[in-house]
Amino acid sequence: MDKSQTMTILDILALLLGLSAIFGVLNHLFLKLPHTIGLVVIALFASGTVILVDNLWPGFRIEPEVRSLIQSIDFHEALMEGFLSALLFAGAVHVDLSLIAERKLAITLMATIGTLISTFIIGGAIWVIASVIGIDLPFIWTLVFGALISPTDPVAVLGILKTVRIPPLLGAKITGESLFNDGVGVVVFSIIVALAAGTAGGDIGILEVIQLFLIEAVGGAILGMLFGLFAFSMLRALDEHNLEVLITLALVCSVYSVALHLHMSGPIAVVVAGLFIGNQGARLAMSERTREHVFQFWELTDELLNSILFLLIGFEVIVIGFQRENITLTLLAIPTVLIARLISVSIPIKLLSIRENFTEGSIRILTWGGLRGGISVALALSLPNTPEKPTILAVTYGVVVFSIIVQGLTMKPLVTRILTDQQTDLSN
Repeated sequence: MDKSQTMTILDILALLLGLSAIFGVLNHLFLKLPHTIGLVVIALFASGTVILVDNLWPGFRIEPEVRSLIQSIDFHEALMEGFLSALLFAGAVHVDLSLIAERKLAITLMATIGTLISTFIIGGAIWVIASVIGIDLPFIWTLVFGALISPTDPVAVLGILKTVRIPPLLGAKITGESLFNDGVGVVVFSIIVALAAGTAGGDIGILEVIQLFLIEAVGGAILGMLFGLFAFSMLRALDEHNLEVLITLALVCSVYSVALHLHMSGPIAVVVAGLFIGNQGARLAMSERTREHVFQFWELTDELLNSILFLLIGFEVIVIGFQRENITLTLLAIPTVLIARLISVSIPIKLLSIRENFTEGSIRILTWGGLRGGISVALALSLPNTPEKPTILAVTYGVVVFSIIVQGLTMKPLVTRILTDQQTDLSN
């Protein structure tokens, strides 16, 4: 391609920010949906319009040009090695660590055992469904799908929780699980993909799996705490809000980058650092003025990156494409994923309910509030170019869009109805 026709990073950024602003205004004035959901809906409508116009008037060749533009943006790299670190930190820094600690057992079980249960339930069910409807998907590849779709997406979940008022401890469970289970999910995903693609270098035993988990998850947590402590010492040594904002930004980039180079979990590292700075750091190392500037900066960053991310999710439909059999599998995968979520949430909650009290209706809220988002799409896009990839990518995208739009829009009415029913029962 001629150099003059190549889009630069500035061109792409200008386009994405411009579309985010325009679509955001349209949503605010007409649709009045939650901001991120509105962006997905409008982007999907724009994508559908492009596809329709190209089918009606093929001579315009709009779709190939738009597809080429979207493909020039590496969604996986942009999210997993760029946006995600800032989005996770922005979410973690606002979380009350005391509430997370109070529900640590439930969060740990849902983020680990729950993710594994969901992975194998989805993998087995999709393998059976695909066989029945005539799609050749080996069991190992349906497990890959189970691994990438099981973790709830912290970006999507935290975005929805801003619009829903729920009991603090229940909110802590949802938030804590979403912040940590993607790290576990990525480890499980990496192992299964290595086995599926034949790049594992032999059979992986249980000891190797435990070792990999310890390096990724526990190592990432320790790394995040060490970097958090170092940033804390610098924040405590001064009182200059602009410089302290810069310190937190440097912390996010450096801890995530080092974690990736050391083959540790970058998401877990940045979440631990964010929780530490947002709680101990904000309380002991920042003045009131600095706290205000730091939190405002990360809130703005969160909104900005969320807008771009959800806009891209809406436009990815042009790149992915759907075949008839994939549509059938997607429609059947949606309830399958929800049932697996229900089971994977119910088991830890039922076990812990012997010694702990949980909000009535928490299983229903946790099930429906387990949104999937950009991380699942990014993992699907990162798969090697095998015959199974297009099917997995299409089904993943369909589940994610349903999760964001349908579950996201109905989460508030569901929570309101459950809590209202509780109050009615108490009054009777």
